[in-house]
Amino acid sequence: MKGNALILANNRLDHNSAKTTHGLLRKSDRFVIKGVIDQQFEGQDAGEVMDGIHRNIPCYKTIDQALKKSKDKIKYLILGVATAGGIIPQELKNEILEGIKYGLSIVNGLHYKLNKDEQIVYAAIHNKVELFDIRRSKAREQLNFWSGKIYEVKSPIIAVLGTDCAVGKRTTARFIESAINDSGLKAKMIYTGQTGYLQGDGYGFIFDSTLNDFVSGELEHAIHQCYEKTNSDLILLEGQSSLFNPSGPCGAEYLTSGNAKGVILQHIPARKYFKGWEKFNAGIPSLKDHIEMIKLYGSEVIAITFNTTGLSKEEAMKIKTQTASELKLPVILPLEEGMDELITVVKKYMQDFNQ
Repeated sequence: MKGNALILANNRLDHNSAKTTHGLLRKSDRFVIKGVIDQQFEGQDAGEVMDGIHRNIPCYKTIDQALKKSKDKIKYLILGVATAGGIIPQELKNEILEGIKYGLSIVNGLHYKLNKDEQIVYAAIHNKVELFDIRRSKAREQLNFWSGKIYEVKSPIIAVLGTDCAVGKRTTARFIESAINDSGLKAKMIYTGQTGYLQGDGYGFIFDSTLNDFVSGELEHAIHQCYEKTNSDLILLEGQSSLFNPSGPCGAEYLTSGNAKGVILQHIPARKYFKGWEKFNAGIPSLKDHIEMIKLYGSEVIAITFNTTGLSKEEAMKIKTQTASELKLPVILPLEEGMDELITVVKKYMQDFNQ
């Protein structure tokens, strides 16, 4: 898949459920994004809506409007939102069928399989377009079992883990990757989700569509392949969910099977309960608990990064100061403060690792 694309944000462009949209707006080697379908922001620049940075990517009310106004031939329509349970609600399905009618191939990162929906499949065949279900399992013969070859990797490995889902782990990892590369060193991020795959980076796998027995092996294989083929100075692992999240605990694989000895811990201070599980009072354990858990796995947290959603600038800075004092660790706000301080921390870790 490569070419010009529209993203379907389903009126969620300003919400963290549109994280696939956000990721593709920030970086995409696979697609050239020509517009976002989100009627509430019609006429605005999608980048400015997302983070205040103009990216010359307009928001359109409808697919029809986008195709009529765009000067370029559009080939793909990408589903840019996460939905509860990964299902496709009727209003989103209607948009998909509309895109197919206009001759757009559909790129789907949700758990729902378009290729098993008879109505969508019929429409795709009739209109001669393709359906790409990204979250599909590999064939058994393509899967890798953990082998121990991770210990052949001599570059430092840092995992960007989080205290919950949708806190910005991939974004922070991408920022680090870009900043390290800009400094003259070479860094690569191992993607582990559908957005990372859609952004087009070459090494990784989709964690939650992989059979459990092979998750460790697929992670190891991606890291080892990246190390052998790129000789990177630093390998970053995109975290998923969190160590404590009851709906999908994740992270131990990165520290054990992936041998990540350094961790950057992404946190969203305004969120008190795991996303989607507020009704059960499923509280997010403290940063201190996360740090202690990571230490028990033989790894260390080298910095805390904050997603400041839900906080004023003053609140964010106050919590940053308190957290840094309490934990005796660097606390950084990547979106608000830039990457200089975090890259200093990462480079020191790399230097210490190589001594």
